[in-house]
Amino acid sequence: MRGLGPIKVPKKTIPQITIHRLSICHRCLESFAESEMGQKKNTISSSEISELTGIPSNQIRKDLAYFGEFGKRGIGYAISDLISALKKILGSSKTREIVLAGVGNLGEALLRYKGFQKRGFMITDVFDNDPDKIGKKINGIIIHDINSLQSIVKKRKIKVGIITVPAQNAQVVANHMIAGGIKSILNFAPAILTYPHNIKIDTIDISIELERLVYFLTSKKYEA
Repeated sequence: MRGLGPIKVPKKTIPQITIHRLSICHRCLESFAESEMGQKKNTISSSEISELTGIPSNQIRKDLAYFGEFGKRGIGYAISDLISALKKILGSSKTREIVLAGVGNLGEALLRYKGFQKRGFMITDVFDNDPDKIGKKINGIIIHDINSLQSIVKKRKIKVGIITVPAQNAQVVANHMIAGGIKSILNFAPAILTYPHNIKIDTIDISIELERLVYFLTSKKYEA
């Protein structure tokens, strides 16, 4: 089977949910390719991808169609080619440097997580305001004074940041990141942040996610 052609640049804005689904496909396909069954297969159908991801097969085809033509009718997708295409679409085909602010329990856990590098992400610089932590290393990465965040980000031209500081400090940290040139931020602080329209910030509030789960446990619809 010939390889996939160049990735098409979409002429319209892609829905965020589409990128989310393609990221799920990418992760599941990589896991499948590494499995015993996956090592025996060269191709995979959209219905098989649907079984792996829980995403309807027609939705998978629609999401991929934003970026070009993939696979062949009656044959399916070349697994290695599709994984490579998804890497290009998602921007994980090359390593992205990331800064992290806040070395509490969550921040330290993220620093020790080995899955980032596999996905093309590398936390290179870490910041905190605790004098007892500044200068120490975690997983080989030195902890810098939070006051040096903006200058280091600007010098290294880093575009992605993670915030794991307390809620009351999150806005100030976000401001420093943005002033340094950060364009995309993953915020774990339970705070609503304000930011310019050309900046992307996703906030993950674990307590809110748990509340959503509890709602389904207590709703009449769930019990029915």
